Amino acid sequence: MWKAPALCGLGLFILIGGWGMTPLYAADEIRLTSAQVQAMGVATGALSNAGAADGKGYPARVAVPGNQLHIVSAPLAGMVESLSVAVNQPVKKGQRLASLQSPSLVEIQRGLLQAATQAQLARENLSRDEQLFKEGIVAEGRFLASRGRNAEAVAALAERRQALRLAGLGEAALRRLEDGQTLSGTLEIVAPVSGVILEQAAVPGQRVEAAAPLFKVARLDPLWLEIQVPIAQTAHLQVGAVVRVPACQATGKVVQIGRGVEEGSQTVTVRAEIRQGTENLRPGQFVEAALASDGSGKHWHVPNSALVRQRDQAYVFVQTATGFRVQPVRLVGEAADSSVVSGEFKGDERIAVRGTSSLKAVWQGMSAGGQ
Repeated sequence: MWKAPALCGLGLFILIGGWGMTPLYAADEIRLTSAQVQAMGVATGALSNAGAADGKGYPARVAVPGNQLHIVSAPLAGMVESLSVAVNQPVKKGQRLASLQSPSLVEIQRGLLQAATQAQLARENLSRDEQLFKEGIVAEGRFLASRGRNAEAVAALAERRQALRLAGLGEAALRRLEDGQTLSGTLEIVAPVSGVILEQAAVPGQRVEAAAPLFKVARLDPLWLEIQVPIAQTAHLQVGAVVRVPACQATGKVVQIGRGVEEGSQTVTVRAEIRQGTENLRPGQFVEAALASDGSGKHWHVPNSALVRQRDQAYVFVQTATGFRVQPVRLVGEAADSSVVSGEFKGDERIAVRGTSSLKAVWQGMSAGGQ
């Protein structure tokens, strides 16, 4: 006669023992009659299909991809004369953001004009000495020296031009400066890309140093979601898995699964790229994201009462003609009352949703008896 494990209680032992259960041939097949199932309080329910991206919501933070974030800084020391934009305002590439009054700009422009004059003089001297050298009037050494001074002057002029480009002057402004020789102490700060002003770090009248940040400009399509996922749930998560933010009607895909683990929460940062519904998200916003663990198989809603665990593996009891079959499943998401699992199901199965502790006791007893 089969005996129930001691931990299941004397009442269960007497009840099942009096039934004279059929001997079991495999540890994953539990053979029971209808009367036995009823006496054990077992109830069954149908599987409910869940979406591929259905399941528990994980906390996530909206972030801007690094290559879409630009810091606009002051190229030279000076005073902020005026601002033309405000935080959260969309801007286009090349649009004026602010004006800066900078004495350093005047000095660099004067240096450019001096370098241009020296380059012109060196070019004329080289042309004259080259002609005289061809006519045999001057020595070769003088011609070579003139060529060297011309090369130095050209390099100095290029250096001054580059300094003004770094200060924010375009080619048109450089040509006007060289042609008109009109110095200006006003520097126009423009947007490097089209996007949205996320931060403003200066106010009119403020003195700033060179390289001091003035604005943070970002392109907000696409956006990133940095999702905190328990490490146990990342085992079967794959790059390319679907991600949804139901509250914001946004969707995307996983692009990176972190290798490090947060010590306090034992979670892994999963990064997703959101391309649909980005207009409903804001950088820095905290949302709830639903993840699909992979793109294979189907996912099913089951009540938490239907799940039993043996070590690190979860199981459900599938009803058969002769009793129940123990079916391993993989947890995709967990909520307060139900979970989403994946497993080898046809879809028309019925599983035990109540009385699973009694079925587990019988199953463990069978496994122990077969050892």
